[in-house]
Amino acid sequence: MDENLVERLATWSPWLPFADAVVRAPRLPGVYLVRQDADGGLVYVGMAGERNGRGIRGRLTVYQRGKGAVSGLGEAALDRALADSDFVRRRLDELVSGTAKRATVWAQDAIAWADLHVRWAITEDKFAAAALERAVLDALSTLPLWNRTR
Repeated sequence: MDENLVERLATWSPWLPFADAVVRAPRLPGVYLVRQDADGGLVYVGMAGERNGRGIRGRLTVYQRGKGAVSGLGEAALDRALADSDFVRRRLDELVSGTAKRATVWAQDAIAWADLHVRWAITEDKFAAAALERAVLDALSTLPLWNRTR
């Protein structure tokens, strides 16, 4: 892995906790990097096109609202949360106590459980974002990222 290469591929924002990143991310296309914990290693690389003027912020918002439970970062976080016995035990306790939640809330809980931190780089358009994402994934090819397709 060449983290220095990733740094040189683009101008990256500072790292922010996920909730802060959702409100501060630009409504422009680009690539976002995700790590678990404030000082953890990279776990996910994603990209966002223009998304009807919503860009990176729009993509992160999808995950924050639990609407991305079956794709990308949302699915990856939910998969890992469901493999954690403490996470599942808390959801089961809620169910037994009569406070069952919708799937979107479970997905939101999984994002919160993962303690994600995000940074991004803006690109000109979705094609440039896709090219930057590919370059970052290639540079990180030895990392066990959460991304399904590499």
